[in-house]
Amino acid sequence: MHCHISAARRGHFLWLVPFLWTLALGLWGLSRDDSVWRDEAATWQVAGRSAGDIWNMLGNVDAVHGLYYLLMHGLFEVFGASTTTLRLPSVLAVAAAAACVALIGRRLGGLWTGLGGGLALGLLPAVQFYLQEGRPYALVAAGAGLSTLLLVSLLGSASGSRSGSDSRGGSGPGRRAWPRWTAYGTTVLVCALLNWLSLLILPAHAVTLWWVRAGRGVWLRWAAYGAGALAGALPLILFSRGQSDQVSWIPPLTWHMLIGPGILLAVGGLAARADRPDRTGLSVAAVGLPLLAVPQLGLIGLSLVQPLFLDRYVLFSMVGLALLIGAALGAAVRACAPRFPRAADLLVPGVVGVAALALLPVELGKRAPASRVDDVLAVAGEVARVKQDGDAVLFVPAARRDTALVSPGAFTGLSDLALARTPVASATLKGEEAEPARIRAALLAQRRVLLVTDAAKVAKAPSAERDKTKAAVLREHFAVVEDRQVRGRRVTVYERRG
Repeated sequence: MHCHISAARRGHFLWLVPFLWTLALGLWGLSRDDSVWRDEAATWQVAGRSAGDIWNMLGNVDAVHGLYYLLMHGLFEVFGASTTTLRLPSVLAVAAAAACVALIGRRLGGLWTGLGGGLALGLLPAVQFYLQEGRPYALVAAGAGLSTLLLVSLLGSASGSRSGSDSRGGSGPGRRAWPRWTAYGTTVLVCALLNWLSLLILPAHAVTLWWVRAGRGVWLRWAAYGAGALAGALPLILFSRGQSDQVSWIPPLTWHMLIGPGILLAVGGLAARADRPDRTGLSVAAVGLPLLAVPQLGLIGLSLVQPLFLDRYVLFSMVGLALLIGAALGAAVRACAPRFPRAADLLVPGVVGVAALALLPVELGKRAPASRVDDVLAVAGEVARVKQDGDAVLFVPAARRDTALVSPGAFTGLSDLALARTPVASATLKGEEAEPARIRAALLAQRRVLLVTDAAKVAKAPSAERDKTKAAVLREHFAVVEDRQVRGRRVTVYERRG
């Protein structure tokens, strides 16, 4: 009896081990050598605005991230602007997702399945990237883990009462389950408000319901609460479609872009074969495989209509892959236990340790500034070193103004020649620039100009008329006296000829 209670207690607190493991992975190298790249810079500079200014901006741009920006604004107000405040929510979110994986795996496949899956989530390369990212995708993954855990709990309750009318929509357990159904619908809605492509979790859960042959009552409740979440997110979906220019840079779907999802699905399918369903048909495979496959395939389908295929949009599907990896590890332990009981207890920790060591180059790479395309803080430091009194500054393209917005102190005393209305006044991310003729006249009145742009290896030829004007005037009337490139950005100092 004592051993049974001890085992139950160990299982009850099983989620804490993956939570702490993933938290440690996230805190390791959190600042990335004090670097912030362009996507995170958008979060940083918007979070620093007032709530009213953020709301005004959402009417013009980035409405899809509105809830996340408001959340980060609150955190910046309380804890101050820093790389820790920027990224810690994502670390905690992935740690919470790992805890959910552990609880789901334990319920469906046993202790080692839960522990293996929970520990595996934070090691997945895609998760490693967004584990320390000041963007909303990790928060969506946490929501996916929680909503899936709630669904598994509800399916288990319904399976337990299937012999009666309750599993088909009667009273009793169905009524007692309404708080969990409400939590399920609320979680799906919040995830949709963070990134409405997370609604792809609903068809994934529908496949799970079909797989386990859920009763009519479960289907009806799932449809009702899922529809409620969809209805709550629909205004945001329709409104943000009017801001589709924000994703116009995403390239069309190509065959080579499908290699990654194909490998993931193949690995998930192999892992699913190691799973074993319980008497109700509920299994790790029935939950994990749809959660991995349906969002990936759904995003591919959407990308055939409009290019949208970016792995971060379906990062939450990695919760399904982690569950399947846990199922494979749990099956390995069961196979090993009869002949080598002591070795079986060390199998999961050993495999996780070996995987962590094997992935060490990946882990170190994701924590280096070079893992991102640029660093807005590094180039701000270069500006502070080369600027002189009376200098002016230009940004090409205008979006590179994010450097000044995140590090305004480095640009103190510099005149932003092209800027007509600030980002806050114009309710935009990068501000509004003057007409090309005014930019030309302002440039010709300067002695020294600092140009902040992309490093040569990632720079693109100017496409906007304003940027072409800037480049032409600098080329014709100014000479380069200093040129520094650092972490994907470049600052070039020009002096007027003659």
